[in-house]
Amino acid sequence: MANMKLYLLLGLFAFVLRMLVIQGAEGTCRLLGKFDLRGFMESENHMLIIGGMFPIHFRTIPEKEPTTSEPVSPKCEGFNFRGFRWARAMIHAVQEVNNRLDILPNITLGYHIYDTCFTTSKTVEGTLAYLTGQNETMPNFRCSAGAPLVAVIGAGGSTLTIASSRIVGLYYFPEVGYASSCSVLSDKYQFPSFLRTIPNDNHQSLAMAELVRHFGWVWIGTIAADDDYGKYGIKYFKQNVEKSGICIAFSETIPKIYSREKILEVVEAIKESTANIIVVYSSDIDLSPLMEAIAHNNITGKTWIASEAWVTSALIAKPEYFSFLGGTIGFGVRRGDIPGLKDFLLDVHPDNDARDDLTIEFWQTAFNCTWPNSSIPYNTDFRINVTGRESGVHPVSDQLCTGKEKLEDIKNTYLDVSELRITYNVYKAVFTVAHALNNLDTCVEGNGPFPKNSCAIIYDFEPWQLMYYLKNVKFTTFDNELVKIDDNGDVYASYDIINWQLNETGEISFVKIGIYNDTKDGHEMKIYNNDSIFWNTGTLKPPRSVCTENCQPGTRKGIRHGVPACCFVCIPCADGEISNETGTAQKECFPCPDDYWSNTLKNECVLKEVEFLAYDEALGTTLVALSLFGACIVLSVIIVYRMYRDTALVKANNQELSFLIQLSLAITLLTSFLFVGKPEEWSCQIRQVTLALGFSLCLSCILGKTIALLLTYRGSKLKAAEKHDHISMKSRHQKLLVLISLITEVCICTAYLTCIPPYVYKNMEFQNVKIILECNEGSIEFLCTMFGFDVFLAVLCFITAFIARKLPDNFNEAKFITFGMLVFFIVWISFVPAYLSTRGKFKVAVEIFAILASSFGLLGCIFLPKCYIILLKPERNTEEIISGKATTNDKSAPPTSASCTSEVSNSTLSTMVLDE
Repeated sequence: MANMKLYLLLGLFAFVLRMLVIQGAEGTCRLLGKFDLRGFMESENHMLIIGGMFPIHFRTIPEKEPTTSEPVSPKCEGFNFRGFRWARAMIHAVQEVNNRLDILPNITLGYHIYDTCFTTSKTVEGTLAYLTGQNETMPNFRCSAGAPLVAVIGAGGSTLTIASSRIVGLYYFPEVGYASSCSVLSDKYQFPSFLRTIPNDNHQSLAMAELVRHFGWVWIGTIAADDDYGKYGIKYFKQNVEKSGICIAFSETIPKIYSREKILEVVEAIKESTANIIVVYSSDIDLSPLMEAIAHNNITGKTWIASEAWVTSALIAKPEYFSFLGGTIGFGVRRGDIPGLKDFLLDVHPDNDARDDLTIEFWQTAFNCTWPNSSIPYNTDFRINVTGRESGVHPVSDQLCTGKEKLEDIKNTYLDVSELRITYNVYKAVFTVAHALNNLDTCVEGNGPFPKNSCAIIYDFEPWQLMYYLKNVKFTTFDNELVKIDDNGDVYASYDIINWQLNETGEISFVKIGIYNDTKDGHEMKIYNNDSIFWNTGTLKPPRSVCTENCQPGTRKGIRHGVPACCFVCIPCADGEISNETGTAQKECFPCPDDYWSNTLKNECVLKEVEFLAYDEALGTTLVALSLFGACIVLSVIIVYRMYRDTALVKANNQELSFLIQLSLAITLLTSFLFVGKPEEWSCQIRQVTLALGFSLCLSCILGKTIALLLTYRGSKLKAAEKHDHISMKSRHQKLLVLISLITEVCICTAYLTCIPPYVYKNMEFQNVKIILECNEGSIEFLCTMFGFDVFLAVLCFITAFIARKLPDNFNEAKFITFGMLVFFIVWISFVPAYLSTRGKFKVAVEIFAILASSFGLLGCIFLPKCYIILLKPERNTEEIISGKATTNDKSAPPTSASCTSEVSNSTLSTMVLDE
């Protein structure tokens, strides 16, 4: 306690000594000019002063450049109730600090508040006034006297703060922003002494981008104020949304200096664009002229995304604007209900201080009257419309103010404490400076942060020393919000997501529908309930904002050159490809798996139609019926031969070989069943083998018959003693020939099935929409060898039959075999090109047809003439006629019958044939 008193005495001594030096200085300083600055000031009897800059007016009055007179500081117009409330909130916060015992208990704070008029020039004037003062009688390093200025709260918008912070930053003089959210202010190289209690705009831009993605909007327009706040905010927003494939339909700028032509250009861009979502980065003051123009043009059906600078502004949120601004969604900084503020705002009256011209102007504007003996010759009201710009200067009202008007009876932005967001940031900015001063004051010598662990003296410290404590300040507000400044001078980002809705009284209410907060892992956005959002659409459902509607399933996105990526064409998927996603624009179609094909709509892969020669289709049924019919004929022939086995004709045809031929023909005919139906592994492996073996058996037997006929002709020239041996040898040769031929074919087939057997194959080469299920024959070489042997037997049969065709006999079988072999060759020679030129089930049908035709050919040529005689001409089925001992003159005999015209004895030849 003793040390504290000592420090206080030393501080007072240094302060008094300094004032004496100032008073004794011989030199004087001269101001180059005086600024017309208006505001609030209370510095008497206060040890430290906090500066404040607020836009209490909207703009300065433009004047012509002087040529013959001294230039003067411009005056302001357009009273801003919202800015006036901010300034009053700062006074309220300063008074609250002075009344508290836990913060600066032995020190009181004063304030110097200037009106920036929302212009850069006035902001710079105020900044220079803080640094140099305007009092010429008290020369000083600031050319001002009184308590030292410790920090500045301000200066309002980001552009104004950038201008002021560049100046105070030269001296490392602290400035705490309450509404300056532009991201460039976080650059400590350019703005080393700037801090703020409002979040960096980068967070808001990210939040806006996340909101746009949340609702699936991909075609949006952007509007930004022509200042640093608008340019940097919208730039960062664009960078974030474009990464997600969202396109910017148009990007317009609101002029800082009112221009009717430029405003109408922005309105025209909005009207012509198909974008239903418009993101606006602007202050409420800059945005007001555009909203007047939009109301004048009755532009509806758009959903507006608002930045924090205008989302709760009463200047924009007017009930008459709800038809086109209703449903606006925006981000508001955290709100707070400041204790005692409403009563403090009501405790304002021109009688309190006759020198307070701002309060008089406020009273005149609020009640539309003229204060008696007022030095303010105008009543300001901010109005800009599309027909031109009004001066904002209106004649003084004829009605005099009585002083008895009640603020409770009026409704304006000044008394609206329902959405204290920027006002709450002003409050936090004052307490940030107060807590930093308190930490500086409570520093213990020897444990200080400065060289040699020293501390700064509260009555005589440098700006950079206070900056140390501002950068490390940490405190909790009345509503338990933690305020902590980081190295970039920024605070924790927290936004309320606000939706404009109309309440029961017809006023616009700002309904909180969600939150957006920074987290350790990034950020978090939470929408409480989509159904609680009011949408300004005909259906009251979320609007759609696309340049081109999403491609329907079955199509893909195609690029249109020269336009944004969100404007595309939908191209149908190619055959065999699909797209089945809804709600997106697919860049590619996806191919179907091998066994699948795209349906007609190209939105689903369906199993390909499997094609094979089925039993239940007409072609398959016909071929099977023909096969059964042929087998029945063969069976009938067998029965006939069995019934008439003792007749001369049957005896003369070697019953064993005839039975084998009939059996082989039945096998070949029934082989068709193996070709019809769904191919299986077993059917693929046995069908060609069975066919080859059937033909091999048939042809080897026929070859045995034709060779027997030649041997019969040769045996007719032998002596009687040799005939019996010759006949016996001939029979053995036939059986041996058939056995050797069959064994040879079996060996080839066995090797074929063992080495490279056939298998089921899904042929998708010739038809995309179908799978041709067929048998792959495996080794073509083995297949050709297998059937090549049958061809070899067929050629031998034809040669021997052709040679034996003129043997003398009433019934020469060699002729019938010759015709049968000709039919066989014709069928299979025709089959080869037909087989190679067809695909699918018709290929199988061609092969079955060749099998049936060749089998029917052999059956008809070899056995039909014999059955004709056996069944229809039994009188010719005698040993005498067959042996040639008797001739027949029956003209009705079939054309295949022949007479014995040879010189060889018919009796001898026929006897040998019958002995077969």
